[in-house]
Amino acid sequence: MSMSKSVGMKFLFFAALLAASSQLQASPRKVHTVALGAAKRVHYSKVSDPAGALPNEQDLRIRGLIVDGLVKEWTTGETHDVTDRSFLVRRVIRLNDALPAAESATGKHAQAGNQWVWQRGPWLLVDRVTGHVLVLKLPDYDPGVSQVAWFRDYGAYCGLTANAKNLYAVVAQITARKPVLAKKIAAFDAEKHPDPVCELAQWQRDPLQVTFRPSGKEAVSFDVVPGSAVLVEESSDEPEAAEKPKQ
Repeated sequence: MSMSKSVGMKFLFFAALLAASSQLQASPRKVHTVALGAAKRVHYSKVSDPAGALPNEQDLRIRGLIVDGLVKEWTTGETHDVTDRSFLVRRVIRLNDALPAAESATGKHAQAGNQWVWQRGPWLLVDRVTGHVLVLKLPDYDPGVSQVAWFRDYGAYCGLTANAKNLYAVVAQITARKPVLAKKIAAFDAEKHPDPVCELAQWQRDPLQVTFRPSGKEAVSFDVVPGSAVLVEESSDEPEAAEKPKQ
């Protein structure tokens, strides 16, 4: 093979490699769509939901969390924008409430008629850019006690300890492991607690302060030392991972 032909082949090889690299860099990023669907009402009762219901609440207003055209979760209540791309919304769960049927004469268990109930669940952190949905694990959060008041990336609520004997004033920061504030405000009696246990906490900006109002007790206020947001959102510039071919 002549020297000129060898050089020419190398040039063609590197030109093809450069063209392929350019095509990969120019390939469009996958665009995700995140939205809340139209509201609908479902039958609801306080008896079926440990998280409790509003007075005389017989129906629950729910909306689907739609990611890329599919309903990923069901939600209820208002949303809270944490950043310009992330928001919070409370999940609702459809739970099978059917009792097991008695064993039949044939030794098989007959399935009772399906009976489903709706329950208010945990809070979800939703990223509009990536479409990711994260279930928040808030410290000392109890669905039947804790009503969260959101401000920036802080959530203030009355929390309940694991032994269900003490009520705490809690300020949690999204994705932080430890609460910003956790102060005991009252003893808790599961059989005699008022409903609601606490009114919604109230925020004040300057100075940053939050006030808790346990039912039947005096309000208590705490100063919160403001800090930087700890929520780290994934870069939207990251390329989508290539899907593996189906076997």
